[in-house]
Amino acid sequence: METTHILLAEDDPNFGVVLRDYLELHDYEVTLAKDGCKGITAFRKGQFALCILDVMMPEKDGFTLAREIKKLNPQVPVIFLTAKAMKEDMLEGFKIGADDYITKPFDSEVLLYKIKAILNRKNGAINQKEEQDKYKIGLYTFEVKLRMLQHQSHEQRLSPKEAELLGMLCRHLNDVLPREQALQQIWHEDSYFTARSMDVYIAKLRKYLKEDPSVEIINIHSQGYRLCVHNGVML
Repeated sequence: METTHILLAEDDPNFGVVLRDYLELHDYEVTLAKDGCKGITAFRKGQFALCILDVMMPEKDGFTLAREIKKLNPQVPVIFLTAKAMKEDMLEGFKIGADDYITKPFDSEVLLYKIKAILNRKNGAINQKEEQDKYKIGLYTFEVKLRMLQHQSHEQRLSPKEAELLGMLCRHLNDVLPREQALQQIWHEDSYFTARSMDVYIAKLRKYLKEDPSVEIINIHSQGYRLCVHNGVML
């Protein structure tokens, strides 16, 4: 069974170590970051199923860290830890996309159940997405497992990266696929060179889809790309 990896960003060294050890005792793998800057560095390097972020941290606070994490991976669940239960802070956390908000001191067993509930919801959504192995994109059909894009009698076999990128665009239909998310998931690095490489792959996908004018991949400046199907249906 694969170990679930959690990012814990907590500036209190004693509390952070105790919480890390407690979670590891319950079979989670935990990376402990002592401030927000170290937290975003760790997130860029690893693959995390969930993030637990202290709100008040030096260098970079938990809210700022969460915004940067969500730009890289909007789907990753986030739990905020705070020493104060102020309504404004809680609302700010949920606006960013928090899955839960826990006030210190808290019952560690309650945190454990919250983590399990959040991960179960996430895994259920992922499994539901994974069940879909075919997309209808305007006049095209995309067979995910076969990496085959079909239009009438023409078939275009995609490379692994082309197929993965088109699959991500399909899952974000009519919504923005963040550039950083695609780079981290497919190229495992967000740099100038990988970004240029992704632009080349986007150009290839546009060429493959050009026979249907209702299908368009739009460049959203400084954010990412959006796959749009105008007046069409995508299943």
